[in-house]
Amino acid sequence: MSTHGPVPPRPRVRAPELTGLGGWLNTGGKDLGLAELRGRIVILDFWTFCCVNCLHVLDELRELEEKHRDTVVIVGVHSPKFVHEAEHQAVVDAVERYEVHHPVLDDPELTAWKQYAVRAWPTLVVIDPEGYVVAQHAGEGHAHAIETLVGQLETEHEAKGTLRRGDGPYVAPEPVPTELRFPGKALLLPGGTFLVSDTTRHQLVELAADGETVLRRIGAGERGFADGPADRARFSEPQGLAALPDGTVAVADTVNHALRRLDPATGDVSTLAGTGRQWWQGSPAEGPAREIDLSSPWDLAWFADRLWIAMAGVHQLWTYDPRAGTVAATAGTTNEGLVDGDADQAWFSQPSGLAATDDRLWIADSESSAVRWVERDGDGFAVRTAVGTGLFDFGHRDGAADQALLQHPLGVTALPDGSVAVADTYNHALRRYDPATGEVSTLATDLREPSDAVLVDQDIVVVESARHRLTRLRLPEEAVRVEAVAHRTQRAATDIAPGTLRLDVVFQAPAGQKLDTRYGPSTRLLVSSTPPGLLADGEGAGTDLRRELVLAEGVTEGVLHVSAMAASCDDDPANEYPACHVHQQDWGVPVRVTEGGAARLPLVLAGLDEEESG
Repeated sequence: MSTHGPVPPRPRVRAPELTGLGGWLNTGGKDLGLAELRGRIVILDFWTFCCVNCLHVLDELRELEEKHRDTVVIVGVHSPKFVHEAEHQAVVDAVERYEVHHPVLDDPELTAWKQYAVRAWPTLVVIDPEGYVVAQHAGEGHAHAIETLVGQLETEHEAKGTLRRGDGPYVAPEPVPTELRFPGKALLLPGGTFLVSDTTRHQLVELAADGETVLRRIGAGERGFADGPADRARFSEPQGLAALPDGTVAVADTVNHALRRLDPATGDVSTLAGTGRQWWQGSPAEGPAREIDLSSPWDLAWFADRLWIAMAGVHQLWTYDPRAGTVAATAGTTNEGLVDGDADQAWFSQPSGLAATDDRLWIADSESSAVRWVERDGDGFAVRTAVGTGLFDFGHRDGAADQALLQHPLGVTALPDGSVAVADTYNHALRRYDPATGEVSTLATDLREPSDAVLVDQDIVVVESARHRLTRLRLPEEAVRVEAVAHRTQRAATDIAPGTLRLDVVFQAPAGQKLDTRYGPSTRLLVSSTPPGLLADGEGAGTDLRRELVLAEGVTEGVLHVSAMAASCDDDPANEYPACHVHQQDWGVPVRVTEGGAARLPLVLAGLDEEESG
């Protein structure tokens, strides 16, 4: 089988029923089944709310969802990675937080995920009006291909009489009146007031010193990208805030993939960096700030004479130099994982929180449930890990840092004694790491999804994102004692046979497109493993989407890390400059080596796996 090429005739695979123990959201309390969606084109979006790539796909689908509202029903299938994400209320919160305007099935035990043989977040599955699976896409960048497929399915099933137009099953929940709605980050302003990113309302809010009284709102309160005075400027899910040396405030405008600048004196908003477009592999990673694409900047901090950007969307740290007016990728390779060393060789996992001291930049590396730091190293920078072991281990455990566990932290705050407070988001706790003792302790519990904290005299003010408020705590002298809990991501390992494993990344150029080979190979494959000794041969980068992996003797389990990219362009000979599209996805596949296991591992980037379905 060729792993890429023209789309073959579609095999007829009946879509499994949609079942999930958590039930349905955004349907007015009604359970949905595929039978009542017959006649509509159904797009299943397998997502989890910790995953920034899943959030990118939510944004990619908004235009398609609006344009084809009378023929297409998007159904989110929430498939949790972390324990907290299996809590029903957390899914309810996430659906509101990220403005998900379609039905969502809460699938805490991954029932639907397994029935559809999904292997990665995010994955999109397209079901035709007769109830058959016609396409599967993993990762980002597939909106154009799905748009084309939807058009074909509309034409085909209109002609057959099997397309049913009309209103979809989405029922909007009742809005809740609170001053803040899922606030993200906070900054203490020189006058003692707080600036808060009111993320879901697409605004910045200045609160009085009491942390409650609203003094002013900056931004029109509707999703958009517009500079100007406070009442007309627009943001899209803003997050991180940082004071700049000139007295203005930098804002991580996350879903606009931009950095904005607020002048607190006037309320005027301007753009510092970014184009509004999302950065993709192969795009420039340094240059004039307003000309370079960014990817979901999540937090900001001033360190080493520049503004550091937690670029969650590409697992890197970038920097902005206001004097030169430039941005540059400074740490991280774009590979997702936990690898220390020289900054340009380090791996991050969705860095989402930053805090600077004179000699360290602290990082909340959320997907690996880790606390890390950047320090100067000769003429460059190096990355070190304080707490955390990798993508699949998390929990709530205090003690020695090499044994301690966090769960998807989103914020870090430097404390006066040289230690760092950690907004341990999915544990609903405020934790503390002390470099002097190497110990992790718990400062406070019963906080609802804390995402940031700021120091105010002897108090620490926590952004309780899912309680829509700031909460002031006295910094305790002694840590709170909690019962230790350890978790691993509950994904069943894939049984593979010892010896040679054939890895097939399936990519079929979408209808109306062809592989883009104008500048060399149009595909890229990067393979590594945890532990590194799992593979005797086959690691590294290449351009073929098929690879023979040789498993090392004596290693019985681990994780295969696979990153794939394919570029395709519209196949229109009459168009001298066809539009091109990048499709990419990272997989972390837990494997167990056992006699009788599979000799082939298929991972679908786009299309259908012929060997499995035919």
